[in-house]
Amino acid sequence: MNVTQPVKLRERKEHFGTWLSIGSPVIAEIAAQSSFDWLLFDLEHGCGSEDGLFAQLQAIRGTGVAAIVRVGAPHPDLILRVLDRGADGLMIPHVSSAAEAEACVQAAYYPPRGRRGVSRSVRACGYGLRPDRTPGNAPPPIIMAQIETMEGVEMSREIAMVDGIDVLFVGPADLQFDLSVRAEKGARDYETCLREVASAAADAGKQCGILIREAAGIGRFQDLGFTILAVDSDIAILRDHYQALLARNLNSRA
Repeated sequence: MNVTQPVKLRERKEHFGTWLSIGSPVIAEIAAQSSFDWLLFDLEHGCGSEDGLFAQLQAIRGTGVAAIVRVGAPHPDLILRVLDRGADGLMIPHVSSAAEAEACVQAAYYPPRGRRGVSRSVRACGYGLRPDRTPGNAPPPIIMAQIETMEGVEMSREIAMVDGIDVLFVGPADLQFDLSVRAEKGARDYETCLREVASAAADAGKQCGILIREAAGIGRFQDLGFTILAVDSDIAILRDHYQALLARNLNSRA
């Protein structure tokens, strides 16, 4: 775990990251050395496994970039293992109530705030070689609660008020899908939801974040108050660049 990055990510300013879904330590190392503030390792929809997380975290060691891992579900055992392996923080999908947010914090924090079990032999403690990495001295993990449903938007103020939740992070694909399939369409549109989440975070003194597919759209979210910004993903960057290369090659043959 990087000692300084969890503290830096809590500063109310813009922090740029990117999404890593392929599970490659090489890609993680390249991204880290490209001077992002944080990286998101996706264990929910990504190609990489929990076992593969070790090598990715090792690849970015010493780069100063914060490692945030999205777990597949808010299960305490998953949260424990990700943090023991040295992640600086967590992204929890589909948080729709303050009770769910509180359960995530309980799983991620040591007593007395939470219920996380203690082991000094894990990677986060240098396998027992860093006595300063005891639970009492370790910085608390960054916890990003994903707002991905109408219920999550409606409860965003209560979620933001939970002690230990640092970021309300909009999941744009899931939220837009959820809005599209509801019978009560029109109750809230996507733009309204974005403003509500940003306002809820700001009023609680927390930050809000989102995944942005096009760098050209960053300004729009900055204007809304989003500060934790993930720009594009490794899969999309490779896919789009390969297709652009092929398109140029085909056009040159025409």
